[in-house]
Amino acid sequence: MSKFGQQARFLLVLILTLALSIVVMYVNITNGTFDISVMDVLRTIFRVQTVRDYDLVIFDFRLPRIVIGALVGFALGIAGAVLQGITRNELADPGILGIHSAAGMAIVLYMFFIQDMVKGASWLSIMTMPIFGWLGGMAAALLLLLFARHRGVLDPQRLILVGIALSSGFGAMTLYISLKMDPQDFEMATVWLAGSIYNATWIQILALLPWIIILIPIIWWRSHTLNLLHLDEASVSGLGLNKNRERMIFLLCCVGLVSACVSVSGSIGFVGLIAPHIARKLVGLRYKYIVPVCGAIGMLMVLVGDFIGKTIFSPAELPAGIVISIVGVPYFVYLLFKKKN
Repeated sequence: MSKFGQQARFLLVLILTLALSIVVMYVNITNGTFDISVMDVLRTIFRVQTVRDYDLVIFDFRLPRIVIGALVGFALGIAGAVLQGITRNELADPGILGIHSAAGMAIVLYMFFIQDMVKGASWLSIMTMPIFGWLGGMAAALLLLLFARHRGVLDPQRLILVGIALSSGFGAMTLYISLKMDPQDFEMATVWLAGSIYNATWIQILALLPWIIILIPIIWWRSHTLNLLHLDEASVSGLGLNKNRERMIFLLCCVGLVSACVSVSGSIGFVGLIAPHIARKLVGLRYKYIVPVCGAIGMLMVLVGDFIGKTIFSPAELPAGIVISIVGVPYFVYLLFKKKN
């Protein structure tokens, strides 16, 4: 396919995916416990006519949830694409590699030891949570780099095995810590760890935005390097590329994105696994195109998963993370068999 044809296909896929996301946002904001017409939504958002009940439902419940879902899906999709790029492993994913679990453990530790100290300033608690998540994610990343190396090179098979082991270990520690909490905090931590965004607030959006605004442009600006990382060692050395430094930069960016997402939405897995596979089939192998398309696909996945979770068992709600896992687990098994064959 020519360069012009690839660009046209990329733009078409990106626009269609974003259009589908907007449609899901529209359905999300107009449907729920009680339906609101699109005209009433527009009047409320643009302050043409303010109805107290509509104002509360749209601005305090539905809109923050939609924005958080879109941002988290966008970030997790991109993080998955980058992790698969730097490891050259199509099964790599923030959840499978233990980064989700490590960030979750760090945030549960924060909730257990520190949150009570800053209860008077909830905004401070929410703004500092991603930093603790980042520290936990970095711990997982360092352990991966330490144990998944074979003769100085990251071994893709070891990476998956070590990641699964780390995920189990951090998950067990998280469960142990959460059992020490009082019943109210334990219930909140359990729902949050399942990947629920139903308690989304504007403060959480403000806590997430700096990480996305800073890290995603860095990833996209350096996306051409991800293509070079797929070359053999001799070719990379001939180009003068410091492979380890580039991998570390991308890994730090991924850990930052995943940790910030986990701090506001809990553990929503498999977005970073599925989105890159779909993106590669749609736009090819150039990461300049894969990265934004992965973000758009991840956004669509989380928005659809959240909508299904809040409507299928209404008035009860199923966390978006569980809905996505119902699809993600069979897809992961399919990829394992495909790679084996």
